[in-house]
Amino acid sequence: MVFLSLFLGLLLMTVSENDAAERIEALVIPHSHMDVGWVYTVQESMHAYASNVYSSVVEELSRVKGRKFIAVEQEFFRLWWVNVATDWHKKQVRQLLNEGRLEFIIGGQVMHDEAVTDVDDAILQLTEGHGFLYETFGVRPRFGWHVDPFGASATTPVLFALAGFDAHLISRIDYDLKDDMQKNKKLQFVWRGSPSLKEKQEIFTHTMDQFSYCTPSYLPFSNRSGFYWNGVALFPDPPKDGVYPNMSLPVTKETLELYAQTMVENIKQRAQWFRTSHVLWPWGCDKQFFNASVQFTNMDALMNYINAHSDKYGVTVQYATLQDYFQTVHQTNLSWDVRGNQDFLPYSTEPFQAWTGFYGSRNVLKGVARRASSLLYAAESLFTRYRISFPEGPVQREWALDKLKTLRWAVSEVQHHDGITGTESPKVADMYMEHLMQGMMGAEELLAAIFLLPQTVSNDINHTPQTRSTTVKTNSVNVLEQHVIVYNPLAWNVSTYINISVAYAMAVVLDDDGKAVPSQIQQSMESSTAYDLFFVVELGGLQYRKYIVQFPQLPCDTGSVCGAAHAARVVRFEKKNVSQWKRTGRKLLPVLNECYKLMFDQETNLLHSITDRREKMRVRVQQDFWEYEANGDVHSGPISDNYIFTANGSAIPAYKSVAMEIVPGKVVSEIRQYFYREEEDEKHTYSVVTRVPLGFKGRLACFRLEQSYKVGPLEMNRETVFRTRTSLKNNRTLFTDNNGYQMMKRTHKTFVNNTVARNYYPMVRAAYIEDDSSRVVFLSERAHGVASLSQGQLEVMLHRRLWNNQEWNLGYNLTLNDSSVVRPVLWMMLGSPSALSSLYQQEALELQHRPVVMPIDQPQKQWNPRGFVQPVVLPQNLHMQTLSIPGWSYSPDHTQHLHSLNSGGETNSEMDFDRILLRITHLYEEGEDPVLSQPTVINLKEVMRGIGEVTQVQERSLTGTWIKSELKRWSWKTNESVLKGEQTDFFSSTTQDFNVTIYPKEIRTFFIYFK
Repeated sequence: MVFLSLFLGLLLMTVSENDAAERIEALVIPHSHMDVGWVYTVQESMHAYASNVYSSVVEELSRVKGRKFIAVEQEFFRLWWVNVATDWHKKQVRQLLNEGRLEFIIGGQVMHDEAVTDVDDAILQLTEGHGFLYETFGVRPRFGWHVDPFGASATTPVLFALAGFDAHLISRIDYDLKDDMQKNKKLQFVWRGSPSLKEKQEIFTHTMDQFSYCTPSYLPFSNRSGFYWNGVALFPDPPKDGVYPNMSLPVTKETLELYAQTMVENIKQRAQWFRTSHVLWPWGCDKQFFNASVQFTNMDALMNYINAHSDKYGVTVQYATLQDYFQTVHQTNLSWDVRGNQDFLPYSTEPFQAWTGFYGSRNVLKGVARRASSLLYAAESLFTRYRISFPEGPVQREWALDKLKTLRWAVSEVQHHDGITGTESPKVADMYMEHLMQGMMGAEELLAAIFLLPQTVSNDINHTPQTRSTTVKTNSVNVLEQHVIVYNPLAWNVSTYINISVAYAMAVVLDDDGKAVPSQIQQSMESSTAYDLFFVVELGGLQYRKYIVQFPQLPCDTGSVCGAAHAARVVRFEKKNVSQWKRTGRKLLPVLNECYKLMFDQETNLLHSITDRREKMRVRVQQDFWEYEANGDVHSGPISDNYIFTANGSAIPAYKSVAMEIVPGKVVSEIRQYFYREEEDEKHTYSVVTRVPLGFKGRLACFRLEQSYKVGPLEMNRETVFRTRTSLKNNRTLFTDNNGYQMMKRTHKTFVNNTVARNYYPMVRAAYIEDDSSRVVFLSERAHGVASLSQGQLEVMLHRRLWNNQEWNLGYNLTLNDSSVVRPVLWMMLGSPSALSSLYQQEALELQHRPVVMPIDQPQKQWNPRGFVQPVVLPQNLHMQTLSIPGWSYSPDHTQHLHSLNSGGETNSEMDFDRILLRITHLYEEGEDPVLSQPTVINLKEVMRGIGEVTQVQERSLTGTWIKSELKRWSWKTNESVLKGEQTDFFSSTTQDFNVTIYPKEIRTFFIYFK
């Protein structure tokens, strides 16, 4: 009986798949790929074409009932909706959405990059877009359309599943892999992106074939592009006569049959690569449909002709949305292959075109984007605390939310796949930077207001405190004082040091109880008139404290509070020329803390080895700068550009001389290394400062070695890496993170061509190499490219400066002539794999979200934060990913929200300042750590008690638009479906007493309300 059922099932499947060869149904999906940046600024694009896309599409869909369209990136649509759309347009949009003829796909503010974006920022931009769509229309996107990011991360399908998506679509994967998948009809599969969440957050994924998201542009009967009857968008102004360049030949009696043959042949070619008789035929490309009238008029005639002759062609065609296509495939009830948590990185389009260069392009922009994200994270939680503690406080809530929204927009915008990637033109990079800096300034104004205004009587929110020193009298001696507020935005207790620049050679630091704090002051390496002041801070979760920095103008008694202050001295070592290195490893100089012993070779001025003092394990370590020399002449061979890295030979050392300074300290010991391109150079090209924390035994800070780099300006066509060579036997195997969410094992591969570049991977938060006994970890505060190209080696690409004569690059100004100086930071950790597996996740977040330091005026009154700074502390394996007030006005009840929209059109409800968005994520994979990988039970009422009394909790989908219990995603049959019934659904809601169990790698989202 079982055999008979199996036979019938196979027979049905065979009939279904054989039928695909006989009858083909093409679902034509009209779309416009609208980059939020890339070559032109958002403002230029809105003026030249983007506004016209939505206006003309809405008009044409309203005119003819059968037409459809999918809208993808939300930034352009939101700008159109607010600034351009008429009341008639808005009414028609609602009607078209109700009819299912206009569909929002993805729904994020942008189509985010998948290689170098942090998971928090990917979630933010998705939440921003979804919040707008749900609040404005009551719609919730159900499908992904990631057609243009340069490779695909395994994290993205997990996020889309958590957001409630039923299916996902990707396109850019390795050319040779796509060829193989096409031949074997493997372009569609069920993707289980997380090894811990497995089938609980799986998603059906469609990979576009070799034609990708654009309509085939080659017409055998014309010298113009095909199916783009509106031509190519014209910048800076649309043509007054409506005639655009490269408009396709119109569909006429003479061209109708020729167009039909071209379209049908392409549909049939694509049908050979998929298992069903339904072909997704994307109609559109970059900057299309700015004249939807001419587009649809021609396509209507063409499709009508094909359908009238469907017996002849064996093909039918119809307009469709992405939902129409996926629903049709879902109804075939086929079983699909399962793909585990492998990603599609890196991405290559040809043997010499590895798209791994952008991992390191525009390093400054990558750093500012992450810094802005971190500032937003801190400002969100601080405003949430303030709003709950001081609901009627003098910081005006609408003003505050406006500041946060501006920064949310900027951080979301730059996640675009031609934004944070560094692959845009210089003017677009400037646009992103301007938006980020404006948003950060607003957030800093908000922080200053929150810190100071609760203690003042002024209600003038526009009068923000100035950050300057003041003079007060102490013991009849003028003492300069600087007040500094330090905020810990993480929901963990933190013990660390902070560094501020001051203008005086001596300083004493007091905490808010008037007690002396361990501090250290030393000459700055950047300026002869500045000093670096380090001091220890101890902060509870989401807690801030005030510190007073005093600058005594007279000698200070060491028996007083000055005893906690240490004036460190710089010890300089002789500059060493590489050409004169002789017997190395004989004169070693130790620098120690409670966790490590670092040995520096006085013959070379380079690091020699690191010993883990806890486990008495010594690893040989040498670090220095290397350069790849790029080819810039397309006639001489493959080039590197802002997208592509092509190693023109092996890297070479980037220096001929090294100088060293050591600053022994009481808070940190600092090793400064300067690398000179030529022996006779007076100015160094590169430097690295390694800081070894002291006095943190048993605490997290002890395990981190902070390295700050200064790189540039580079010579033209140079790509600079910081190379760490160790005695580890890692077989060139590397581990890198996927968007800071999960780690991926990267086994070295050998290719006929371009092996170096094709073994580069993105590092967003972490990368490490290991053998059986040792692991060396690097943590980053911005994205980089990393590789392990030889035994025991890990290199990080820190900066690129390129120029080439490729016509396409020159025409769009995409040559990456980046003459900036970059200053990234990495934290290095060394130890056994078991010891570091319990540390690096938390350390990566402590690097990303270092305490916010804000110098302020000396308060006029006694500074008293009252009960405002009670700590909020989560277990070590849980991270408070989001704590914010979104300000959405919609009802959390879907039926009620739809009723409100239907009765009043666009909701004009007031912003809800009482709804708090809380996300908590489990940092560990199943089996990664014997203790920390366990499910963790927390009581949300107890956890949040430091802020206020929680009265209500409602679990939501990732972006907040679904009540979790109401979200029912499509189930897709797989070859492993029989196992599903045996799995326990551990995604339970919170209990009546506010308990919630969080399992490995879960991201849980809640609306919470306080008394």
